[in-house]
Amino acid sequence: MARTIQSLERAAAMLRLLAGGERRLGLSDVASALGLAKGTAHGILRTLQQEGFVEQDPASGRYQLGAELLRLGNSYLDVHELRARALVWADDLARSSGESVYLGVLHQQGVLIIHHVFRPDDSRQVLEVGAMQPLHSTALGKVLCAYDPVAHSEVAEAEREAFTPHTVTGLGDFEELLDLTRARGWAADVEETWEGVASVAAPIHDRRRMPVGAVGITGAVERVREGGELSAQLVAAVRDCARAVSRDLGAGRF
Repeated sequence: MARTIQSLERAAAMLRLLAGGERRLGLSDVASALGLAKGTAHGILRTLQQEGFVEQDPASGRYQLGAELLRLGNSYLDVHELRARALVWADDLARSSGESVYLGVLHQQGVLIIHHVFRPDDSRQVLEVGAMQPLHSTALGKVLCAYDPVAHSEVAEAEREAFTPHTVTGLGDFEELLDLTRARGWAADVEETWEGVASVAAPIHDRRRMPVGAVGITGAVERVREGGELSAQLVAAVRDCARAVSRDLGAGRF
């Protein structure tokens, strides 16, 4: 087995640590969390700062992720054909639905958000590109599990956490949801991941008719549902968007 470079492993661990929290971390916090001497931690942080991967707040001296990581992340996303093909259609879906739009792909044991269009209003929103969502409880994740055998294996073999009282965790019940998803061509998440939030998603296929991702809308339950049922108009809009992106990827008509 090839030997790894310890300093690079530590630098990667620092970046993951800084990415995992909502606040800046001080040198002592970083050193303690990673089990490093302060001098060692400071040397790595200083190097990351010089390269733009880490920034230090002048007032507090605390560290946070730097802008260079965003540039690299955007470079990765820009070469992702699915994202490139979906940009215009996702914007159109946000305008027509009035809700936030997410584009997700399978990554490791979850859904990686590769594109996010804000809800078209003046509310305060946070860009979630690069965020991970669970496979078993989100509409995007259920779509991937229903159509992608790899995603299905990942969720079947993993522990399915109950995020709310509505989360389906039993494997038998979850398989029934996937059967329903395949039968109707879309999936839903009604307060299964976040209280008060509902989502609808549909699959995107490529020229080989293989599932390559999912697109969906997310919003407050009272807006996504009408009379206790998911809005048929929103479901249709999501499915139309997924078909349009699939066609642009060469999948033809579904």
